[in-house]
Amino acid sequence: MSNLHLASLTALALLASCLAPSRSMDTDAASAPKPAPRFSSEEGPLRIALAGLVHQHAEGLLWNASRRDDLEIVGVFERDVALFDRLAAKHGLDASLRHDDLAEMLDRTRPEAVSVMTSIADHLATIEECAPRGVHALVEKPLAFSRSDAERIADLAAEHGVLVLTNYETSWYPSVREAARLVRSGELAPLRRMVFRHGHSGPIEIGCYREFTDWLTDPDENGGGALVDFGCYGVLLATWLRGGERPLRVVAAARSLEPEVYGEVDDDATIVLEYEDATAVVQASWQWTHDVKEMDLFTEAGSLHVGRGSALSVRKPDADAEDVDAPALEGALADEWTYLREVVRGRCAVDRLSSLELNVVVVEVLEEALRDARRAR
Repeated sequence: MSNLHLASLTALALLASCLAPSRSMDTDAASAPKPAPRFSSEEGPLRIALAGLVHQHAEGLLWNASRRDDLEIVGVFERDVALFDRLAAKHGLDASLRHDDLAEMLDRTRPEAVSVMTSIADHLATIEECAPRGVHALVEKPLAFSRSDAERIADLAAEHGVLVLTNYETSWYPSVREAARLVRSGELAPLRRMVFRHGHSGPIEIGCYREFTDWLTDPDENGGGALVDFGCYGVLLATWLRGGERPLRVVAAARSLEPEVYGEVDDDATIVLEYEDATAVVQASWQWTHDVKEMDLFTEAGSLHVGRGSALSVRKPDADAEDVDAPALEGALADEWTYLREVVRGRCAVDRLSSLELNVVVVEVLEEALRDARRAR
């Protein structure tokens, strides 16, 4: 089969997954009319603003904007002048872009979308300013760590007809998309066990800047440590693979293996999600010797090892693993900034991995995992 044919099949599968309703979606809520999103009618580069620079992933947008002609940063809300000046010098930002007040920046620059790079705790306050102004938002994962915040964000989005999307690095891995296609097509099914491993050797150990680690290791700002920071990946992917289904039971354990460094939050966590006919094990850690973002999917017809980027292999029963071609993601799904431009202009459907429907479920599961882990201490 040609790569072009494979890419076409993958595109069709992605479209179907975007449009398929969650099995756990409330019937009344699903049938209730919702305001249509107020899509942008602009052309040319996406006019995007940043809310905060304290999330180090902000550097990904700054780096891309300095090298691409389809992104234009129109404003930056950041009260920390020293942080702004340091990143402005590194990425070539004009000093006039910085604003001390989020509402003032939004009113003055009128962006099509905002990249939310605050602490997780500040996501809600940011959406409270963006949504009434009709400004779409892309927040860095997770959407929130409390169900009340997530539900309030969803209400604001519905009330004002804006998109609030959540960005995960793994959403742009061809391996993840092709693995899901193989499961959903029935080639490797039914899915019985999912094992997710996401983490690294720790945000301080890998050299994240202080303004990032200060809130990342604060339970009031991040909700927890590795459990929230990396556990959200596995919870999202499990929820996506299960069609939006909520688990029947959530069990979690979390601890600090380096209390002298991460004494206020966990740096190693495990979450177990029990479904009627499957189990998911989510391993999240700041204690691994290298960066890890991978999953293993076990079905009755064989297993899949899903690695970074396009790394994917299939192992049939009693056989050796074989590498599988994962077609490159193209069009709107090429990367998060291309997707954001296309989706806020109404040119593509909301991808379920970034959708509010799935990410509200993720927050519910994370909140229960945090509660269970704390009970066990």
